[in-house]
Amino acid sequence: MTKNLDLTYDSADDQPEGDIILHSAADFEGMRKAGKLAAEVLDFITPHVNVGVTTEHLDKLCHDFIIDHKAIPAPLNYKGFPKSICTSINHVVCHGIPGEKKLENGDIINIDITVILDGWHGDTSRMFFVGDKVPTKARLLVDATYESMMRGIEVVKPGATLGDIGHAIQTYAEGKRFSVVRDFCGHGIGKIFHCAPSILHYGTAGKGLKLKKGMFFTIEPMINAGDWQVKVLSDGWTAVTKDRSLSAQFEHTLAVTDTGYEIFTLSPKGYTKPPYQ
Repeated sequence: MTKNLDLTYDSADDQPEGDIILHSAADFEGMRKAGKLAAEVLDFITPHVNVGVTTEHLDKLCHDFIIDHKAIPAPLNYKGFPKSICTSINHVVCHGIPGEKKLENGDIINIDITVILDGWHGDTSRMFFVGDKVPTKARLLVDATYESMMRGIEVVKPGATLGDIGHAIQTYAEGKRFSVVRDFCGHGIGKIFHCAPSILHYGTAGKGLKLKKGMFFTIEPMINAGDWQVKVLSDGWTAVTKDRSLSAQFEHTLAVTDTGYEIFTLSPKGYTKPPYQ
């Protein structure tokens, strides 16, 4: 689940280092378990993402899977959010609320999962193709979004900066003639769902807070086929592209290690981006 950008510091340069939690080896173990379960939920739901299925049904399946694994769906009742997962279809950027809408052939959809397991949060999302008529431009957008996330992750190491992450994502996405959403960002995570630092998906290399071992955060770029501007609908949650262009997102939860990074939310089945085999 994404974080609305805190406008008290809207650049990577402004974030106070004192707000950052540096976690212990025991904390890594807790996050490994939570991250794995979140990824398992997405693995589980994959064969159910089909033409004619409602997002309400997907929500119920995920909710039951999470509860059956002795965890809590973090989005449910979080600041009033009414469902256990987010389902964002086509021009919905993030925080789509599951409901009676049926998936149609050619749709693309992001499913965003956050579980709380033994107090730790595992947060991840993936894109899915619905049916066999997904347009080429939508497929290219999804591919570029996944690759931009991985480019951001690959620069993570002690001494790198938040600006390095944003620059890697922005450079790749804009190089493919897509745009990077500014209004939402990745976030620190652990025992707290959303905390410092805010991970902007655009920025300047070498600028901003330096990364240190023990930081936990998400990287979750939202990439649009058209312009980057978004608006939030009257439900107070659903964010859509202003120009109604397609949007895509992927998300991993990760940690800064001694020499680089560890992704907590890798798919046990090896799923990365669609189509999932």
